[in-house]
Amino acid sequence: MSEHTDGGPVGPALTRVNPPELSPPTGFSHAVQATGGRLVFLAGQTALDGDGKVVGDTLPEQFGTALTNLLAALRAAGGGPEHLARVTVYATDVAAYRRHAAEIGRIWRRLAGRDYPAMAVIGVVRLWDEQAMVEVDGFAVLP
Repeated sequence: MSEHTDGGPVGPALTRVNPPELSPPTGFSHAVQATGGRLVFLAGQTALDGDGKVVGDTLPEQFGTALTNLLAALRAAGGGPEHLARVTVYATDVAAYRRHAAEIGRIWRRLAGRDYPAMAVIGVVRLWDEQAMVEVDGFAVLP
């Protein structure tokens, strides 16, 4: 059985699991255990404004808008960032994502807090919105 190293449950539905035999996670959790609740699947969000135009000239700016959009969809479904169980980030330039990791981390903490879901960053050639540098999707478990 894995050891729960981040203080146990987050709300009534999720527990962050980070076993001591794995490298310490930075900006993600190795696993997130859901113990009941309602699943919310969140579609990929890019840095689109309300008029459907991509905004932001840098990857961190676009990440902030994409995450804001994802959290808006989650709020509309009755949840908050603490309910995120899994997030996938699709980046057109993974090297740039790495270079901006500290800034992206600050954006995450400002918008979503210090609890991290299970996460992955996947490099892609391009996104549906061709000016987009990053897209974020995921799912949440609401109590």
